[in-house]
Amino acid sequence: MNLYQSLGHLVLGSRLRRLSEAFLSEINKAYQTVGIDFDASWFPVFYLLSKNDALSIKELSEQIEVSHPAASQLITNLKKKGLVSTDTCADDGRRQLVTLTAEGRDLLKQIMPVWEAISQSMAELVGVDETIKQLLPAISALENAFRQTKLADNIVQKLNTNLKPAGQ
Repeated sequence: MNLYQSLGHLVLGSRLRRLSEAFLSEINKAYQTVGIDFDASWFPVFYLLSKNDALSIKELSEQIEVSHPAASQLITNLKKKGLVSTDTCADDGRRQLVTLTAEGRDLLKQIMPVWEAISQSMAELVGVDETIKQLLPAISALENAFRQTKLADNIVQKLNTNLKPAGQ
């Protein structure tokens, strides 16, 4: 058992980040190996735009569950690469609608087979161990629990309860 495994919940975030970074690194390596200039961090935007002609930055941020500034920054980076464009919404001049450019649509055609290969490869990986099959449902359950619980408040409450002097 390594250090991270022995520390349990104390390092859950660190373990999840390490796993995520390792996973994304492998996915990016696959894109590079097949000669596709795509970063795995762009996936949520490309996926959503593959299913919708246009989405506002607000809609993107809500669906990928990141802050509006984070979504805006991602869209700015994709615009600089010529993969998406933004236009002011006709109904509401404050809203920016994001669409794939012709170059973005061409890239989408290249990456869709990679997505299928990722799905197949992950299904094979998950299929070898009954415990791994529970990972996605467990992550969903943890995400739901985090939405319903203010962990920081709970920690502070426990600290305050445990630090009260005897007799109070």
